[in-house]
Amino acid sequence: MTDNAIDRFFTNDLEAFAAAYFNHIGEVLKRIDPKAVARFVELFIDARKRDVTVFFIGNGGSASTASHFACDIGIGPREFDPPFRALALTDNNAVITAIGNDFGYEDVFTRQLRILGRPGDVVIAISASGNSPNLVSAIEYAKTAGIKTFALTSFDGGKMKQIADDGIHVPTDPREYGPAEDAHLILNHIAGNYLMRMVKQQAAAA
Repeated sequence: MTDNAIDRFFTNDLEAFAAAYFNHIGEVLKRIDPKAVARFVELFIDARKRDVTVFFIGNGGSASTASHFACDIGIGPREFDPPFRALALTDNNAVITAIGNDFGYEDVFTRQLRILGRPGDVVIAISASGNSPNLVSAIEYAKTAGIKTFALTSFDGGKMKQIADDGIHVPTDPREYGPAEDAHLILNHIAGNYLMRMVKQQAAAA
């Protein structure tokens, strides 16, 4: 019995496996809603206009994606007047371990948002399953604090897809972490590449 598409096309032939993986990623990407992607990128444009902060959160590979997003959105456009205020709440090991040790891992993002978040800010939660307790907790807190929430999910979307204000769902079978995280990084690069060119175009027209 197979669990997902990768299990079904797995073969010991590495060339064939690579070709099948590339093909599968292409099919997954085709099923992502471009309108949702447009709304996602518009979040950053709007946040810049309103001079608010976009926070990124995630666990494991998605924590790395959160850091990548903060780098590409905050620094990538090469424009700081006004800036794109982007911050990954995954990047301070001392803070994360202090909160995890003293209060529990479920609170590692919520407690940071209580300190740093302001009404009107944006939280982007990244999770393949959509069920990580610390991300769900952060979204629930954000909604009570006037902070917008956007979920990047996969599999069936989990609880995050249900409770976030908006989101992009990457449609894969369960436990397809590779394709889910690949797609989330592609969304990062779509946003970063668009914003870089947008501000360059604006500067040229000024």
